[in-house]
Amino acid sequence: MKKKILTVFTAACVFFSCAPVFAQQDMRELQIKARMQRQKLENQAKQEKRAAEQEAGQTRQEITKNRKSLKQAIAGLEKETQQQEENIASLEKDMEAFSAREKELDSELAETDRIVSELAGTIKANADDITGLAEGSLQNPLAPGARALLESIAEKRKFPGMEDIRMMAEVLYKQVRLSGNVRVKGGTIIDRSGEESRAGILLIGNFTAAYRTDQETGFLKHSPGSGQLFALSSLPPGGMQRKINDYMDGKSMAVPMDITRGGALRQLTHELSLSEQISEGGPIVWPILFLLGLGLLIIAERTIFLLRRRFDAEGFMRSIKELVKQGRFEKCRQACDGHGTKPLPRVISAGLDCCHMPREEMENALQEAILREIPPMERFLSTLGMLAAIAPLLGLLGTVTGMINTFHVITTHGTGDPRIMSGGISEALVTTMLGLAVAIPMLMAHTWLNRAVEKDIGEMEQNAVALVNMAHKSRGGHEHNSGENRQK
Repeated sequence: MKKKILTVFTAACVFFSCAPVFAQQDMRELQIKARMQRQKLENQAKQEKRAAEQEAGQTRQEITKNRKSLKQAIAGLEKETQQQEENIASLEKDMEAFSAREKELDSELAETDRIVSELAGTIKANADDITGLAEGSLQNPLAPGARALLESIAEKRKFPGMEDIRMMAEVLYKQVRLSGNVRVKGGTIIDRSGEESRAGILLIGNFTAAYRTDQETGFLKHSPGSGQLFALSSLPPGGMQRKINDYMDGKSMAVPMDITRGGALRQLTHELSLSEQISEGGPIVWPILFLLGLGLLIIAERTIFLLRRRFDAEGFMRSIKELVKQGRFEKCRQACDGHGTKPLPRVISAGLDCCHMPREEMENALQEAILREIPPMERFLSTLGMLAAIAPLLGLLGTVTGMINTFHVITTHGTGDPRIMSGGISEALVTTMLGLAVAIPMLMAHTWLNRAVEKDIGEMEQNAVALVNMAHKSRGGHEHNSGENRQK
């Protein structure tokens, strides 16, 4: 079609271009030629038109054919599009389901992360606790590898895994097993002079550790940092040392143990001896100690005096009673002379010397003999009572002087440091304690000695009255028998 149009356009151009040339020629020829040319062109155009129409028909057929194909293709595409839309809708549903599932998984993951974080924190806290427990153990310090592992877990340098948890459990079980062991072994300790020395070591679980060397026996404390055992600066009392030695030798099943895991042993270290306490009491302590010494001498002397004069008074009086009934007064005197150092025989002997006298005179003689025996028996007792009364007064005096010193320190240095005031308070308390500690036993001894003397005096008076009654009864019987004999 385009080709035909170009041909017509070319002919027109030729015609209009040749027009000026043929203007001078015969118009007729020109018109004929033009007509012929036009006819030719028209024929040619018709041919071309027919060809174009044929070509257009073919094209139309092709277009029709292609239109059907296109319609079928469009129908197929629409069907495919519909299917794709259905697939998209299905995929959108799946995506929504997956989104919901994703949210659920995110929630579960967050919960799992929270649980894992909490579990990791718990494991780290337990690792820290196990490290502290193992460091304080007297039985078996941790191996370096296990200790490094626990420290790394506790310090959050490493996320704990199952292998770490198993190792922590093994370390904990090991400590539990060792905490129930009691064993004696040889080892190296740091002695009280700060030097290493070999010693026999007694380990009682995680509670108590004791040692024994050739020179001494004492308790040990554990240093968590170095893992070594140190001897306490103070030795335990002698009885406690003997129990430890007997237990280590297998001679005894009893052994002292510190169930406070070192608290009682530390208190033992800071416990002051009696001499150290006395030295903190100030100058008032020495008069109190002098009273104590003097009182002990009096108590010892009086106790020995009373013990040396004890004898079987009831048996002695039964024999005297039988002899008096029989009127054998000379035999009575011999019996009294056999116990001449005892007060009661001397009193009875004095009564026998006066048995021929009237009753009143005999009683006076016996009372005089009893009064003569009383002063030696009561000797130093009043002094002992006075010492028992002075001792707490001296303690009170020490309390006053100590409090005066305390107030003087407060006036000078204030109350900022309580340790500055402890000197005067210690002096007050120590003197009070010593005064009461001296006065109480002396007062008890004074009461006991007084009671013993009063008992002996009462016994002499009772037996003296019995002698008077027996003597007069015996003398009346003899006089009655003599009168009957005279009447016969």
